[in-house]
Amino acid sequence: MGNFILKTDVPNKVLNIELEGSFSQEDGLRSISAYQDTIAPLNTKEYDLNIDCKKLNVTAPEIVPLLEGCLQMFKKDEYKKIVLTLENNAILKMQLSRLGRSVGMDNLEIISTVTT
Repeated sequence: MGNFILKTDVPNKVLNIELEGSFSQEDGLRSISAYQDTIAPLNTKEYDLNIDCKKLNVTAPEIVPLLEGCLQMFKKDEYKKIVLTLENNAILKMQLSRLGRSVGMDNLEIISTVTT
């Protein structure tokens, strides 16, 4: 089951999203709904979007279109910068990099951290 946490840092103009586990179609749709409610009062063009994917599992093939739709939604919301932070997971990094390129996200940065 996939979990998500949304936190808005209004003074610093940052929306933080934490993703964890394996998302089903239902988990993904719930997270999109919560995301849309969270950004409704914000001018996302003034915000950075930081997505913590360190506890996120590689996306199952049937969920990839939903993930791609999320990236398109983030692009449409025109954040100043979008940063995805991963734990040393080459497969997830390749998957997210490819999807980011396919939707034309020029402001996407993917950071890999190594924990010991």
